[in-house]
Amino acid sequence: MESVAGAERFDFTIARLGDCRVPSSVSHVRFVADSDGVLYASTLRELRRLVDENGEPAAMECAGPREHIFFNPSQLSCGIVTCGGLCPGLNDVIRAIVLSLRHHYQVATILGFRFGFEGLVERYGHQPLTLTPDGVNRINELGGSVLGSSRGHQNPAEMVDRLDRLGVGVLFVIGGDGSLRGAHAITREVARRNLKIAVVAVPKTIDNDISFVQKTFGFETAVSEARRATAAANAEAEGARNGIGLVKLMGRDSGFIAAYSVLVDGQVNFCLVPEVRFTLGRLLAELCRRLRERGHAVVVVAEGAGQDLVEGREERDASGNIRHRDIGVFLRDAISRHFQEQGTPITLKYVDPSYAIRSVRATAHDAAFCLLLGHNAVHAAMTGRTDMVVGFWNHQFVHVPIPLAVSRRKRIDPDGLLWNSVLASTGQPRDMC
Repeated sequence: MESVAGAERFDFTIARLGDCRVPSSVSHVRFVADSDGVLYASTLRELRRLVDENGEPAAMECAGPREHIFFNPSQLSCGIVTCGGLCPGLNDVIRAIVLSLRHHYQVATILGFRFGFEGLVERYGHQPLTLTPDGVNRINELGGSVLGSSRGHQNPAEMVDRLDRLGVGVLFVIGGDGSLRGAHAITREVARRNLKIAVVAVPKTIDNDISFVQKTFGFETAVSEARRATAAANAEAEGARNGIGLVKLMGRDSGFIAAYSVLVDGQVNFCLVPEVRFTLGRLLAELCRRLRERGHAVVVVAEGAGQDLVEGREERDASGNIRHRDIGVFLRDAISRHFQEQGTPITLKYVDPSYAIRSVRATAHDAAFCLLLGHNAVHAAMTGRTDMVVGFWNHQFVHVPIPLAVSRRKRIDPDGLLWNSVLASTGQPRDMC
């Protein structure tokens, strides 16, 4: 992206493998024209700001079936891979892609690569699964991924070698920021070899932190499950004199799950997220005030919050992400120690539901969202579009170039409506430093 006359210009152009000349076999649907777009701006002020030199507003391609496609379905083989951490809805997306490929386009060969990008590298020895409608029919009732997953970078050349040997024409990548970067690396290697392999991604991040994507699948389920944890923490806190419920939720760099968990029931009194700095001294002082006035408190902290307070050596996981130090345990011990030194008896209950949340079945709304993401990923791939993710923007499904989606991480705006709503719900001070 670049700055033009004080505004940002976004290049939403989607790469394609070639012209679409094959009539689509999809029937009884309204076809989408390539010229159809979804405005990037959601307000009049943004719309006036985000225009090009010709006065055209920034817009994303509409997702959906096209009247003509690039691939001949009878000669096409497709592959699916899931990467990174688990997330509610993974199996729903796999199922949707398989059913759409078979029933909408009559694609006969669909391979599921095991254990993330490792499955695309021959030397690991993971044999791909053959995915059929009967085989995936009930997988949406299960948490996790039937294909398994893994973290870590793999050599794009080795991955493309295997795709080429297996005759795969389309690869669907279901993954987060690191996985999208891996998908982009595959498309670059494909282009270098002048192969006709499309790479289409479905963004997977329970933290909802992919840029130019309004929401990602699994996020709504995560907030629903987090509600159970905050409700339990509140019940424990209310049931004891000077009771404190402390809940650690997912959110490595973006605190969306923590923020929305606050808005669900209005039972949380302090919300700590990576985007807003706080000091231990100020938090403890406000916690003391809350106990004096109300006799109990509930604190929600995102896993990436307050990292400047926790001592320890910085480490990274296999995907290169910073492995955050445990702010939940740090706060649990610091709060207990503070009140003990004050001579004030408290009852503190610490709840960390993170892994339980990641592995649950998707909620009904998330399941429907996953199905539509999968269908639109297939429609895009059949037209030869590549190096793109199927996103959701301004309440419509759209195409987003992978380089744009990974250009920056989506985070809470401390001056925005969401954080203002959190402050209004908790009653915590805006300045916690």
